Amino acid sequence: MGPGVVVTGLTLGALAVVSLLAFQANGAQDRAVAASPSTSAAASSSGPAATATPTASPTPTVPALPTTGAGTGLRVVYSVGGHYVWLVDPKKTPQVVAAFPVTPGTVEPAPGSYPVYSRTPTTTGTDGRQIEHVVRFAQQNGVVFGFSAAVDGATGTPTTDPKAKTGGIRSGRQEGQLLWDFAPNGTKVVVIA
Repeated sequence: MGPGVVVTGLTLGALAVVSLLAFQANGAQDRAVAASPSTSAAASSSGPAATATPTASPTPTVPALPTTGAGTGLRVVYSVGGHYVWLVDPKKTPQVVAAFPVTPGTVEPAPGSYPVYSRTPTTTGTDGRQIEHVVRFAQQNGVVFGFSAAVDGATGTPTTDPKAKTGGIRSGRQEGQLLWDFAPNGTKVVVIA
């Protein structure tokens, strides 16, 4: 037997051993995970001092774009009942390019179709927070309605005074950027019940 055959045989043998060890190690990890108690079982059996490992929360379900009253064409659709926004571009597949929950102010706009008439990159909101990506689309009874995002990431009702009439509709910063990019002046905003 030549030296090449011996080297090839040793190499194949070493690869087989490494593969077997890797397979066994993988199986041991799976068995350890299967044998470990669940977070709730570990917390209840270990008493109040036990710390539970957080688990990922389920991905929230995005409501489908309503088919009634949601308008046509390129538009932002805002549901006052569901506090949800859809960015719709009929030239894209899927047509809903983004959808996200929002938090309204203390007053809601009346259902209807409105054009975006004003945009401000940054300003101060009625709650005193710095806000960005302000997209205004309606004025009713002295209340201005528009979308915005708090620079500090806060998404609560945009007012410090519960008696104040505010029409700010607050989103997260990432969603605010999406809406800002999607809705220049003149873009249709369809408000539905």
